[in-house]
Amino acid sequence: MTGVDLGIPRVPTARTAPDRPRPAEPALVDSFGRVATDLRVSVTDRCNLRCTYCMPAEGLDWMPQQQVLTDDELVRLVDIAVRLLGVTDVRLTGGEPLLRPHLEDLVARMAALTPRPRLAMTTNGVGFAKRARAFADAGLDRINISLDTIDPETFATMTRRDRLRHVLDALAAARDAGLEPVKINAVLMRGLNDHQATDLLRFALDHGYHLRFIEQMPLDAQHGWSRADMITADEILALLRTEFDLTPSPTRRGGAPAERWLVNGGPGEVGIIPSVTRPFCAACERTRLTADGAVRSCLFSTTETDLRGLLREGADDERIADAWRDAMWGKLAGHEINEAGFAQPIRPMSAIGG
Repeated sequence: MTGVDLGIPRVPTARTAPDRPRPAEPALVDSFGRVATDLRVSVTDRCNLRCTYCMPAEGLDWMPQQQVLTDDELVRLVDIAVRLLGVTDVRLTGGEPLLRPHLEDLVARMAALTPRPRLAMTTNGVGFAKRARAFADAGLDRINISLDTIDPETFATMTRRDRLRHVLDALAAARDAGLEPVKINAVLMRGLNDHQATDLLRFALDHGYHLRFIEQMPLDAQHGWSRADMITADEILALLRTEFDLTPSPTRRGGAPAERWLVNGGPGEVGIIPSVTRPFCAACERTRLTADGAVRSCLFSTTETDLRGLLREGADDERIADAWRDAMWGKLAGHEINEAGFAQPIRPMSAIGG
């Protein structure tokens, strides 16, 4: 189902919030014809790496525990999303989601919901290897693991931690546990790991992993992002083409963020997510829930809707669902990174959830 099916016009170039009432429709529709069916749930803002493009070496002031959603609150909101709002896919993120206590139990509770959502997780992989089977048994369907380099020295420089072996073990354990396709998320940084792009792709192809390069986005806690320093999707393609033949994949993209390319004729592929230079906002299907229970209609939203307050004051499911619908109805047409006056969100990526 799309917003067009509901009679809502698709106007991808408009930049203002809606000036008409939200339709009496249970799904998470917005005024530009998009329907959010993919929920990104941040389960913690804490992280055990200190990636240079995400946070300072000393880390951040973490969210007080009393502000974080409890397990029961988190499961209730996901239940409302899948039962009342038409969400079909749930991805657990952070911070680093593996730092959330008893996460396997949370996965099992979400897998038991009706209708059952498809469950995925994005993680840095540290500590995952010994838990991979437990997550698969609990009901986790897929996993994305962040890995920007396979060179130990470069990894230590970029993450400020010597944990490469842990991440490589996590990838192998995920594959062995059947959490396929195992996807790798990678960010290239100019002068740090950009010269290793082909090595990373060769590693992924050799091991059967699906590699996706992501343009660096202005979501760092330091607010040090620079467009001039960012390696663009076109530059990534040029780097890869020094050693590989890349042709567009015939697979329909739909609402997926990655442009997919066949490598040397296939079947191996590589994805490139051009979040900044070729934004895919017009096909966005996402809604986001922060660890403290705020709904964000976009990764770059400057406003949020507090659902935790409604939960703790005793609101019923339908009232919470209506607040969620209102938040998504007000979603803007795009993130506006390429527009004059763009303001980076106050919350960094570790607090929003990827």
